[in-house]
Amino acid sequence: MSQAEPDTQAPVFQLKGSMLAITVLELVRNDLDNLDQQLAAKVEQAPDFFNNTPLVLGLDKLPEGGLEVDLQALVALCRKHGLLTLAVRTGQAAYIQAAGVLDIPVLPPSGARERKLDLDSKTPTKPSEPQYRPSRVVTTPIRGGQQVYAQGGDLIVIAPVSPGAELLADGNIHVYGPLRGRALAGIKGDTNARIFCQQLAAELVSIAGHYKVAEDLRREPLWAEAVKIGLAGDVLNITRL
Repeated sequence: MSQAEPDTQAPVFQLKGSMLAITVLELVRNDLDNLDQQLAAKVEQAPDFFNNTPLVLGLDKLPEGGLEVDLQALVALCRKHGLLTLAVRTGQAAYIQAAGVLDIPVLPPSGARERKLDLDSKTPTKPSEPQYRPSRVVTTPIRGGQQVYAQGGDLIVIAPVSPGAELLADGNIHVYGPLRGRALAGIKGDTNARIFCQQLAAELVSIAGHYKVAEDLRREPLWAEAVKIGLAGDVLNITRL
């Protein structure tokens, strides 16, 4: 093979797993005018959060039999407020068809159990054993721009967390110091996950996709206190440690 010819055997791509913190906008009724106003108010509270933020549109909580949401108008409305629609979460045929027209991927409804693909029905597969992952412990300060992820377990930080830093965990998050950055626990949907910190001064806290930003947190009576944060239904519950 001459030097001018490309090496057709060399790999052109790699498939890699990746973890992204994705916001879910869960629509509960068809009211785009009010949605526009309420999103505008949220943007005013936290403009940095609404800056090309990846978004999943949750349409599975909309009442069936009602007036269908104009998906194209909804996507455009979200884009207007800095939210980029990556996928639609729904089980309704009309929305699945509309998403196909817009070339947007469709995710199964919330709580739906995924079915494992059977690529070879003649070869039975043994269920994989649950993998134990110990807690990830960090003893150095987490500075702005850093992201720390505890996959499959808890994240324990025995140091301050600066503004602009991001903590992510499939399980709980413990911060033995001031929490001034972002903390997202239960990022794969664990609604039993908790966040613990010695001083709540966060830019954002989230559990299983339900979040509060700094503007909301500052109105909490326990701002700057030692707290634990859990999920009660769809609402973040902040109590004293």
